[in-house]
Amino acid sequence: MNSAASGINNGNFGDWSAFMPAAGDMQAWTEVLHKAQSMMLSFAVGPDSPASASESHDSGAALSPLFDPAQWMTTAAAQLWADQMQKMWQQGMDFWSQFSGVNPSAFPSFSMTTNAEAAPTNNGTTDRRFGHPDWHNHPAFILLRETYGFLSDQLMKAAMDVKGVDDATKVKLQFAARAVTDAMSPSNIAMMNPEVIKRAVETRGESLLKGLHNMLNDLSRGQLTHVDRSAFKIGENIAATPGKVVHETDLYQLIQYSPTTKNLRAIPLLIFPPWINRFYILDLNPQKSFVQWAVEQGLSVFIVSWKSADESMAHMVWDDYVSAQVDAIHIVRDLLSVPAVHTIGYCVAGTTLAATLAMLAARGEADIVQSVTFFTAQVDFELAGDLKVFVDETSLALLQQLSSKGYLDGRYMAATFNALRGRDLIWNYVVNNYLLGQDYPAFDLLYWNGDTTNLPAKWHQQYLTDLYHHNHLVVPNALTICGTAIDLRLIQTPAFIQAGREDHIAPLASVWRIMDHLSGPKEFMIAGSGHIAGVVNPPAAGKYQYWTGDSHAPSLDAFEASAQETKGSWWPYWLEWLGTYDDQMVPAKGARIPGKGKRKAIEDAPGRYVQMP
Repeated sequence: MNSAASGINNGNFGDWSAFMPAAGDMQAWTEVLHKAQSMMLSFAVGPDSPASASESHDSGAALSPLFDPAQWMTTAAAQLWADQMQKMWQQGMDFWSQFSGVNPSAFPSFSMTTNAEAAPTNNGTTDRRFGHPDWHNHPAFILLRETYGFLSDQLMKAAMDVKGVDDATKVKLQFAARAVTDAMSPSNIAMMNPEVIKRAVETRGESLLKGLHNMLNDLSRGQLTHVDRSAFKIGENIAATPGKVVHETDLYQLIQYSPTTKNLRAIPLLIFPPWINRFYILDLNPQKSFVQWAVEQGLSVFIVSWKSADESMAHMVWDDYVSAQVDAIHIVRDLLSVPAVHTIGYCVAGTTLAATLAMLAARGEADIVQSVTFFTAQVDFELAGDLKVFVDETSLALLQQLSSKGYLDGRYMAATFNALRGRDLIWNYVVNNYLLGQDYPAFDLLYWNGDTTNLPAKWHQQYLTDLYHHNHLVVPNALTICGTAIDLRLIQTPAFIQAGREDHIAPLASVWRIMDHLSGPKEFMIAGSGHIAGVVNPPAAGKYQYWTGDSHAPSLDAFEASAQETKGSWWPYWLEWLGTYDDQMVPAKGARIPGKGKRKAIEDAPGRYVQMP
């Protein structure tokens, strides 16, 4: 038995000298406590909160009652939530009885070998939460870590083995169990985390004071901060590819990018990004920008910048977004005098693009789209993963309560996506930014992730109800859009389907289902990583990999069995595929230059809409 484990069994919890403040530091600690009290008092009284009011996207001036506990408990939404919790409790009695029946003798003997490596999780990967050496070398923290590991394993096992509940409730219980085990980690508690304690002692409490400041800022914003927002300015060092806004409506702006090559592919590329985020995920910076890369490959690139919803958009529904996609297609065709466009739909915009193509096919107008590329998009939501936890009737009623002004505050959606990966996107930042008081990183992807957009309430409810809840998009003629019944089987447009192997938002198995519903030629490709990094993977980075295989395979398993792995970015592979449907070139002049055709430039890219709160 190693010495640390022996210390536990003998009742010796190790040397604590490194975790105790020096006697001469007590005055400094007293000052820290006074400052902390002052900060919390200022926050409690209201107007002098530490949150900066200079960031238009982050103003906390009109926070929803969700972020005010006193108001939250009085809302109808809170009652709905409480009722659902009571139902889940009743249905989950077997779950809790299984957990409570654990034999105490099954507790570990704490005889793990001590080393400075992070503790492995059940699937053998490294658990970064316990990477600090004291989690493995100090008897008391070994006890905490191993006890937590035992309890969390038992909780997850009980959730997996629960009997007597329906499948939907079982999924909810498993999701809740993961959330609980992530939240109860001793690494999330200041006085149980050796790294936090040591840093507080070394900084004489200043790290805790800085962490408190960070936490109060986030409470004021109503949103968890992941990044140093002052490091980025839209249009300068992010979303900076040169171009012009050449068209706008009450729902979107259309951006045309300036060519950088003498000749261009004849058929332009029109990109529809998701409206639940800002469009510049595809234009983060020159090194990561899919837009700039596509321009450099000789494509005439257009992209839609959706407007963040406000009260004036309360009436908008799915028809409006489909109509906007059709409108943008016609605008580009007319501007460049071309018969068709290549299209890309990312995530929910890809789902809508599939509906748009089905509508065009039903109307005999499918030839205005030369090809379609789906980035991590779903049309069949049977296997949509953990997001389905948030689309039961109670959750939909809750969202309706939170959308009383006709739109859903984007911070709620951000919180939902964070909850899907709570360990990485919530608790990791609680520890780093609140407990350790670390500086925020200057990371463009995290900046984009926190740049939330509001959603029209009717449209959001319709999307979740018709697609996630009822899965009507794949039922022929179950949905009518703009007066036309849609059937995905009518789509003959050549399609490139990209999925992320580790995607937690649009799971690989769910994206594969597109292959079952489209009738035209299809190319399926799996990218390494997830929902964002699997898409935003420029060739110059030399990261990840992708898999191609038999796109006529009858199942995902069969496709994967046939697949060949290629290191690096899949973008060049996609471009080669696109070239099979577009082999003509034209000079980069006239209407191919933004603002030089029949549509004059309204303003420089990235435009006003992307900067609206």
